[in-house]
Amino acid sequence: MNVVPRDLMTENVVSSADFRGAMRHLTGGVSVITAGRGKDITGMTVTSVSSFSVDPPTLIVSINRDASSFPLIRRHGAFGVNILAADQLDIAERFAGKGGLKGADRFAGARWVTAVSGVPLLVGALSAVDCEVEEIFERHSHGIVIGRVRDVRNSTRNAALAYWHGQYVAVDQDEDALRLADVSVPTKVRRGI
Repeated sequence: MNVVPRDLMTENVVSSADFRGAMRHLTGGVSVITAGRGKDITGMTVTSVSSFSVDPPTLIVSINRDASSFPLIRRHGAFGVNILAADQLDIAERFAGKGGLKGADRFAGARWVTAVSGVPLLVGALSAVDCEVEEIFERHSHGIVIGRVRDVRNSTRNAALAYWHGQYVAVDQDEDALRLADVSVPTKVRRGI
């Protein structure tokens, strides 16, 4: 791949509003990133979690450097990824800042366990992943955090919470499969086809 030197790139300015509008079309799974230990804990709702590598198990998350979680992740070298189920909308909103709650107050109203790294993990999440920070790249307003997976707690639940067009939506494997079957299977089967 050829990389264009920075001084040869044309400066094309894209507005923040245009970029946000484009990203609203990208459906993302909703997770809560947790950080800190003991009473010095906080967390945030994100859609920026992605698998990075299977061998070794590693994931990547993008976190605004002004977020309260970022300094705790740097200091303790660990974070939790809690992939939310469809019925955990209240948790997503609380960790997104709705209601003005901050820090440890965001954890009220749900059950949490302490991971080996010390970070809180959500009981009842689709998956709760304990990560050790492997590396952080700081670019622009965000830190790109690579986390080595140290523990995974999967549930048997199958309805996920997603974010699309500025709204939370439920993605239910069983219900959505039935809906797709209803629209994709012809009601009349013709002979010879």
